[in-house]
Amino acid sequence: MNGPVRLSLYIGPAVPVPVSRSVLDALESVQVSTTAQRGKASGFQLTFAVSKNSPLATLFLVTGSVPIPLVRVVIAVSINGQVDVLMDGVMTDHQLSPGSGGGPSTLTISGQDLSTVMNYLPLDGVPYPAMPPEARVAIMLAKYAFLGVIPMVIPSVLLDVPIPVDQIPRQQGTDLQYITQLANDVGYTFYMVPGPAVGTSVAYWGPDIKVGVPQPALNVDMDALTNVESLSFRYESDKAALPLVIIQEPNSKSTITIPVPSVTPLSPPLGLIPPIPMRFPEVPMAAKLSPARALLIGLALAAQSGDVVHGTGKLDVLRYGRVLKARQLVGVRGAGDPFDGLHYVDSVTHEVKRGEYKESFTLSRNGLISTVPRVPV
Repeated sequence: MNGPVRLSLYIGPAVPVPVSRSVLDALESVQVSTTAQRGKASGFQLTFAVSKNSPLATLFLVTGSVPIPLVRVVIAVSINGQVDVLMDGVMTDHQLSPGSGGGPSTLTISGQDLSTVMNYLPLDGVPYPAMPPEARVAIMLAKYAFLGVIPMVIPSVLLDVPIPVDQIPRQQGTDLQYITQLANDVGYTFYMVPGPAVGTSVAYWGPDIKVGVPQPALNVDMDALTNVESLSFRYESDKAALPLVIIQEPNSKSTITIPVPSVTPLSPPLGLIPPIPMRFPEVPMAAKLSPARALLIGLALAAQSGDVVHGTGKLDVLRYGRVLKARQLVGVRGAGDPFDGLHYVDSVTHEVKRGEYKESFTLSRNGLISTVPRVPV
């Protein structure tokens, strides 16, 4: 797919290579979905138009019949000289729909990011003596270096290193299941980010971070400056919650209840007027955990329940001038005083066709009215 947007497609076992011109010519559409939702992998879908005698259908169907599919797919786009890797993953599903009236068949290839590879083999019982959670995560991620996986592991403030004579932690389930469990134990998250270069991905294990340099503003109803096709907001104040952490004082055995706010240095207030909490859920099993661990889990729950402003929209990437990315901040202008300002991009769905590149997106924020006087344009 040429033009203002140049799409590059790489396919191959373990090390993907650029596809031939015939494959690109047969490619009709590309869809890539990325979300900040915990435990949900990014996914992609490729749609090809193939003739009855095309070797393309046979090639993909054969590669999809192996017990462990390791057919890797990398999707990248170039806009104004800037290359962005949208997906680095593996194929998981193949569907071939015969054409009608002599028309070409439709071959649909679906897949998920490289975290899928980490979920193939259960490795129950692998010991990790005298290792904190971050060390165990780093060791598990190291075995995927041949796929270009670059670990980004943030140490937890919870220093829980079992003494080998007392306890040796052992893995439970697959690498993905155990890494996710370790993240949940300390209020962290785990996900894959494709890039920055083709053939590499960053495996992030750490806290949810909602700070950083904002992306250029999404302009609504601003005449020639408008760069979104649609954008609407809703305010769900009834969903605001204030988690309660109940810990037990070790000497007197008395219980102490600690309310956990949704605002932290890593998740600052993006709205000037926060909602009034309507629910006060207790952090499960907090009394049996150490105070530090219970508070970390409480902070993670509070960050998830604090977002009451949600936006949904769609934009033309060519008019916006760049790719809107999930898990980052973005400015909004022209939506009105309650919703202008900075928002967190929860998810994006890329839809690429010949001569067209659209993105659907969702936003979130923890209050009304902007906390900043202006946003980057």
